[in-house]
Amino acid sequence: MGCAVWGLGSSFRRFFTVLTGLILTLFLAMQAALAQGVADDSVKRGQPHRGGTLRVTMASPSETLDPQITYSSAYLQIFVSVYDGLLAYRRASSKEGLEIVPDIAEALPTVSPDGLTWRFRIHDHIFFSNGAALTTDDVVASMRRLFRVGSPTADSFYRNIMGAEKCLQHAAQCRLEGVTGDVKSRVVTFRLRQPDPEFAQKLAFSHAVILPRDVTGRDSGASPLPGTGPYHITKYDPSTGMRLERNPFFRPWSPLAQPDGYVDHIQIDFGLTDEAAVTAVERGQYDVMLGEKPQDRYSELGDRYARQIHLQPLLGYYYLVLNVREPPFTSIKVRQALNQAIDRRAVAILYGGEAVATPLCDLIPDGMRKRPSDCAARAHQRPDLAKARRVIRETPFAGAAVTLVVRNNAVDTNIGLYVRDLLEKLSFKASIRTLAPASLSSYIGNSDHHVAIALTTWYADYPSPSVFLYDLLGCENIHPGLDISTNASGYCEPVLERLMKQAMTTQDKAEAAQFWEEANVMAMRAAPLIPLIQPRYIDFTSARLGHYRYSLLNHLILSEVWVR
Repeated sequence: MGCAVWGLGSSFRRFFTVLTGLILTLFLAMQAALAQGVADDSVKRGQPHRGGTLRVTMASPSETLDPQITYSSAYLQIFVSVYDGLLAYRRASSKEGLEIVPDIAEALPTVSPDGLTWRFRIHDHIFFSNGAALTTDDVVASMRRLFRVGSPTADSFYRNIMGAEKCLQHAAQCRLEGVTGDVKSRVVTFRLRQPDPEFAQKLAFSHAVILPRDVTGRDSGASPLPGTGPYHITKYDPSTGMRLERNPFFRPWSPLAQPDGYVDHIQIDFGLTDEAAVTAVERGQYDVMLGEKPQDRYSELGDRYARQIHLQPLLGYYYLVLNVREPPFTSIKVRQALNQAIDRRAVAILYGGEAVATPLCDLIPDGMRKRPSDCAARAHQRPDLAKARRVIRETPFAGAAVTLVVRNNAVDTNIGLYVRDLLEKLSFKASIRTLAPASLSSYIGNSDHHVAIALTTWYADYPSPSVFLYDLLGCENIHPGLDISTNASGYCEPVLERLMKQAMTTQDKAEAAQFWEEANVMAMRAAPLIPLIQPRYIDFTSARLGHYRYSLLNHLILSEVWVR
């Protein structure tokens, strides 16, 4: 890490000469803190630790509070303690947190031999936070509502349900004939058009939460909706924050899926920058900040607050979206040249160093593949900028104006400045535009905004290559003029589409894995997306927060921590 990093300007090099020298210290400190945390937990286990207020800070709100619409990772992290689905991921750390367990359903589903019929029996005596009893009618209505409100996953996750095609075409009249319920027997039946080995994972995803049947079929916006979890939202102001309190009707019917919470209240405030948020947690004004931490504070945190640092794996990555319908990225030569010119090692250092980020050269992250990527080794090879520049100058786009859109936090802005400078070196007139983190995904997905290139992140909705390759490149995930397009590149290739659908429908796991590897190679060759790094997540908590629990899919489990 002491050698020069290709593609970084002199000011960046000076900054990272200091920064990278501190990374090893931080990494070792965090490992020591993790070990001490395990020891502390063994002493505290069995004590009540119930009560108090958990104080949370985050930069900005999502554009909607509707749990079936929002794709804000922070809101999804919050909502797992507010809402429930038929199935859930176990509230546990490490790979145990990827286990699917029954939630509102009494048990895992009974599935017919042909894989087309799924039956669930739901728990009796579950109540929403408004006091209404949950029945199969609520389950059926909630599945219909996914289509009526235009949930961003209605198409990609649930279109295989019988009747979903008609719902996608005529949302307001959606009946979704493939989901039926019997109130007396408490049985809900799903009928699929074709087998879907990932259907249980999709039902465990946050958008498939169960809401009261009388909830409107419109985006709830800033209005909280009743849930069945241990907490409910009692106050919400998108300009200031939200407050969660105990759901008076909650009982832990499925502790593996939805355990009772420790704290009595969760206060979440908006508005602090990442720098200010770190300082506020240091001073004990907040217990945790949601979102990335500024890398210029890593050494300070490692030196002074090692016991409050938690370094965790992530199933996700940073990547560039190249809109194939906007010049200059209509040209495959331009896309490929940029992909080859990117110094992924430089990006990893900009994120914070090799202890917290590794170079990534594939669209399937490590942790979801049979063998680890060799990208880290390849990243030490110097990119050939001269060759990339020659390729671009042979196209009609040399000298074109390009605006890179990034989130306005410190980490993304620094990476964005590197990419902007690289675009300049490749003969473009490049500029950068910053947006609030919660707004970026919907903004770049809407084709009306004509975003040519953006720096963004994508994390697993559930542990399958499909949530990366198909969600980001599936033809069915392009919705012109709407904010719900997850395929922001606009890339639609029939051969790739068929290959991905083969991978998603085959019952043979080995065969599916091979299909996904072939799809990855094909997509990387076309380069509508450029993977950059696979980061690790850094949680920084207050000195009074205990019983830290982390989920691979939802990060810190808010209901599981306690405060002194």
